[in-house]
Formats: sequence, structure tokens, C-alpha cells
Amino acid sequence: MKKFLIILIVAMAAIYMAVGMNHKRTEAEAPSPNDNTETVADSPQGVADTFRDLDLAKGQPASSIRRDYEGFRLAFNPDNRTPDWVAWELLGTETDGTTARSNRFWQDQELEGCPSTADYARSGYDRGHLCPAADQKWSPKAMEDCFVMANMCPQDHSLNSGAWNTLENKERVWAQRDSAIVIAAGPIYEKSDTKRIGQTGVRVPGAFYKVIIAPYVDKPRGIAFIFPNMSSPGSMENYVTTIDDVEKLTGLDFFYNLPDDIEHMVESTASFREWNRK
Repeated sequence: MKKFLIILIVAMAAIYMAVGMNHKRTEAEAPSPNDNTETVADSPQGVADTFRDLDLAKGQPASSIRRDYEGFRLAFNPDNRTPDWVAWELLGTETDGTTARSNRFWQDQELEGCPSTADYARSGYDRGHLCPAADQKWSPKAMEDCFVMANMCPQDHSLNSGAWNTLENKERVWAQRDSAIVIAAGPIYEKSDTKRIGQTGVRVPGAFYKVIIAPYVDKPRGIAFIFPNMSSPGSMENYVTTIDDVEKLTGLDFFYNLPDDIEHMVESTASFREWNRK
């Protein structure tokens, strides 16, 4: 038991460093646009990267570009013109922030392949946030950054305003209860998902995933959800799966630097009842 606690403490400290080290970066500390972009496949390996990558994934295409924004980070796929994943830590204390919703969508012109708002115009799809605006109310800069088009995917309106939004609200409740949770979200593409929108050709995913872990509770736990990119009625429990299952579908490996026993614990099981308890 003592050995497990030691491992757990080390792992949680690593998660805090990985997600939190630029979670509340001030504007004065923020890197310039030329400093915060790198090719994921070319990232240097070492202790710093072990901590930095802990909350993320490996297995994305070599062309994917990692980008850090205030409060979240992502790996952007310039071929699909959508992110492979977006990851962030949500603290319970951040869920009652006072920053008003921005609604100012913007194109990161220094990020290769980043679409413009015009690409979504009259497409029939929402500019669906992966990291939601309501999670970024703790900071005006974080709110501004989460409207970058690199954080968007073409999303069916009924999903965006329905089950996806319901899950986002649940996440804020879980963060309040568990002090903090770590979330990663992204699109799921099958070979048959060939539809593209806009002049630049933003690829429309067939489904979306979310993987969530609660790392700071006595017994760390994880859960994942997969929603088809269409109306997703019924109980949220119908869309629950394991993080392992999402990894199989996406080819990504989440939280891969966690100690093996903790990684297995949070990725191999998913109990909506346990997550949904009060």
C-alpha cells in the first residue's frame, strides 16, 4: 500500500507539471507564436518531455503540429485541418469564472492548415469547440484562445447543442467534486469519412471522442465517450466506453507515461455510475 501511494504521488505530481505548468500562463510569460509550435514527431525526448507529454498522446501522424494556447494544448493535423486531440486540465475552482464568452472565432495564421471561419460558412456544420469556452471563464486570455479555429471541428448542430454540451456540463460538476480532471477530446475518422467543407477542405469526422481521468482522487479513475457526429439521443451512459477502446479506434496512446499499473487502472474500465455519483 505504501509503495502504491508513493507511485501515485509521483504520478500526480507529473500530471500537475504536464498540464498545469502552462495552465495559467500570464501574457507576459506566454511564448511568441514562433516559440510554441513544433512538430510532434520531432519533439526532443527527455525528462522535460516526459512530464510535458504525460497528459497527451502518442501515435498521431508525423505531420501533426503541437500548439500551446492559454489553458489547453493540441496536436493539429494540417491534412484534416482539424486537431488530432485537444487536452486540458479543468480545476474545480475554475468552473465559476467570470469572463464573458468571447464568440470571436479567429484563424491562427502561423499554424499550417488552420482553417478560417469562412470555411464553415453555410456548410451545415457548427464550429464545434473541443475545449469548451465555458471551461475557460477563469481567464480573458484563455477565453480568447479557445475560439481559435484550430480548436474547432465540423460538428452536427444537434450533437453540439445536445449530448456534447450535456457532457461538458457534467465535466464541470465532476471537476468541482474531484478538485480537478484531465480531459482530451478529438475527432474520429474512418476511411469512409471523405467529406470536406470550405475552400481549404476541412475534413468532417464521423464521430468524436472524449477521454477523462480524475487523477487526484483516492483511487484514480477514467472514462471515455464516443458520439457519432449526429443527433445522439438517450442516456449518456449509452455512449460510455473505455479509454483503451478509444485508443484502438484512433491509434493514439493516451497518458502513456503514467506508471503502468495506474495507466491500466484508468484506461481499462469505465463506470458511468461511479463518475455520476454525487
